[in-house]
Amino acid sequence: MTDREASIGLNLISGIGYARFRLLSDYFGAPAQVFGHTAEEYGKVRTIGPQLSERLAEFDPSSALAEELDMADRAGIRVITLFDGAYPAVLRELYDPPLCLYVRGHLPEFPEKAVAIVGTRRTSAYGARMSDRIAFDAAAAGFTVVSGLAMGVDTIAHKAALNASGITVAVLGAGLAHIHPKENIPLARDIVSNGGAVISEFPISMPPSRQNFPRRNRIVAGLCRAAIVTEAGMDSGAMITAKLALELNREVFALPGNVDNPAAKGCNSLIRDGAGLIECFNDVAMALGMGYSIPIDERTPDLPADSDLDELSKKICRLLENGETGFDEMQTVLNADTGALLSSLMKLELKMLIELTPEQRYRRMV
Repeated sequence: MTDREASIGLNLISGIGYARFRLLSDYFGAPAQVFGHTAEEYGKVRTIGPQLSERLAEFDPSSALAEELDMADRAGIRVITLFDGAYPAVLRELYDPPLCLYVRGHLPEFPEKAVAIVGTRRTSAYGARMSDRIAFDAAAAGFTVVSGLAMGVDTIAHKAALNASGITVAVLGAGLAHIHPKENIPLARDIVSNGGAVISEFPISMPPSRQNFPRRNRIVAGLCRAAIVTEAGMDSGAMITAKLALELNREVFALPGNVDNPAAKGCNSLIRDGAGLIECFNDVAMALGMGYSIPIDERTPDLPADSDLDELSKKICRLLENGETGFDEMQTVLNADTGALLSSLMKLELKMLIELTPEQRYRRMV
């Protein structure tokens, strides 16, 4: 067994990351020499407790490795390890670089023209619109857009990059056999078929789990030259990505949001703490010293393509593009009959095009 194969095998064992990989390799002389010992021997290695010692002793590396590589081959997945020249150099800068990267598609060069665009899963109409515009312009300017394939900002960013005929890379918090959320399986296919990649450090069959997503975020941060947070709460994964990016000496930018929107507090906090305030992607390009003539997307956001939207419903959607609005204010602006307005609002809520906030104000969902 080679060191490369051993790194893939060790990556299959829960509880072994880069730190323990190094400790085991140093103790036994090389990654290829790690397997084939007793639980008692493994227990002598620092941080390798009884349970992990048992897992290592019981692990059949030849069988497990053959099964994983066969699965990868059948799925068209490349496995890139720390021992391969194709391993992204920028990820070696991490204090705990992934032992392996599972790659479906084409991995572009990083990080000179790569930006991460991240944010909340539950966007406001403003956050969705601006995320789309910034990602579109980034891709149109030749930047690879990196994100996490989650609902909300991630999905919007990937789709906008594809709409601009650009390249986008999705980093998963699960194995490539478990695209999450499932609704984004077609999007993952489109990313690959349009020259981008879907990648993960986790074994192919590993399902999504809560603890995997923060680990995913460090790869998102590591691959980019700059991280852009378009809408995020204080305790969101996007904030973790931003903090990791700062630790890696990457540039961090944030889009300012309404002070009464909890999903914007993270962005406003980042700006207060020194992140670059941006209004469009051109601000990012200028800050990075990469030119001033970045094409700006002047598209007008389309209304939802629902054939049964009446004129009043369309007016409501257009009004809510400007932010949250209460019922009384909406009625005054639209000069609408109470019954007709309530009926239209109910239809739009059922279509999940708008929602009523706990503060009894309406806002766009898409």
